[in-house]
Amino acid sequence: MIGGRATISSKLWGTHEGRPVYLFKLVNAAGAYIELTNYGATLVSVVVPDGDNNLGNVVLGFPDLQGYLDDDCYIGSTVGRFANRIAGAQFTLDGVVYQLENNDGKNSNHGGNAGFNKKVFDYVITDGSVSFTILSKDGEGGYPGNLSLTVNYRWTDLNELIITYTATSDKKTIANFTNHAYFNLSNTGQDIQDHLLTIYADNILEADADYTPTGVIKAAGNKVFLNTPVKNNMNINGDKVTGLNDCYLLNVSPEQLKPAAKLQEQTSGRWMEVFTTYPALMLYTADYLHSKAPGHAMRKYQPFDGLCLECQHCPDSPNQPIFPSAVLNVGEVFEETIVYKFGTIR
Repeated sequence: MIGGRATISSKLWGTHEGRPVYLFKLVNAAGAYIELTNYGATLVSVVVPDGDNNLGNVVLGFPDLQGYLDDDCYIGSTVGRFANRIAGAQFTLDGVVYQLENNDGKNSNHGGNAGFNKKVFDYVITDGSVSFTILSKDGEGGYPGNLSLTVNYRWTDLNELIITYTATSDKKTIANFTNHAYFNLSNTGQDIQDHLLTIYADNILEADADYTPTGVIKAAGNKVFLNTPVKNNMNINGDKVTGLNDCYLLNVSPEQLKPAAKLQEQTSGRWMEVFTTYPALMLYTADYLHSKAPGHAMRKYQPFDGLCLECQHCPDSPNQPIFPSAVLNVGEVFEETIVYKFGTIR
């Protein structure tokens, strides 16, 4: 799957809490490129051709650092220590109850207020990729263990964005990291409701009204996506549209890197395939998206301007013993990969 090495450049983009923040650009042999920043180990841009070979950006983001400093929608950021929700903002390990920050009603979401999306990462450029590293200290956000995380971004000549997460901890802990990119393949300002989506999953997690799992795994039913327009599975009542915020358990595959989803946009002719080693995928159609600053197209983002396909462990898995485990033991190395591959249908 991997092909070629990107050419990498960087520039100083600003400062945050006295630390320098950089913008990195990775360009492949065809001229397609991605942009990253060490603020939140964030994906800023993915610029790829459409069916007429015109380059366009297919992720939401901001043209300057201030947009990210003001953002509270996790746009493009690395999410941790634990992606998505933990019910009651607590979990138990070996009989010890760990209390987290309840930043989402009574629940904890995306690592709480100590989440990685607001942190400045160290960085290393090696072998055609950029690695961002951070040390989350024991007790930060309520989580046990000094956790060391490396997020590696690689951009290939095949228009593949490969993200690898590697972590260790000096205490038994939980770990779950993902990228919170909002995708829109059109690059025209239209929303994502007409995008065609396939998710390679027969089952989803049942969830309460606050999006925390009940512990029941059920058939996807009317939320199956098989080259389905996104709007077909959303609840539309007059002018009111209720989007989707569902966790899909990916189908078992003999390959460690298994297919998770495919997204297509007919007018542009673009498609994106998603592969991962994670067991689950979170689909979020951005019901609550509202940006404080104008984005790349110089307008503020609104609901359904993009959608998230977040490969990860299941939400609330520390409290749900039937879900795949997200426990990281001392001496173990956490390693998971997400691949976003871009192409055209004509």
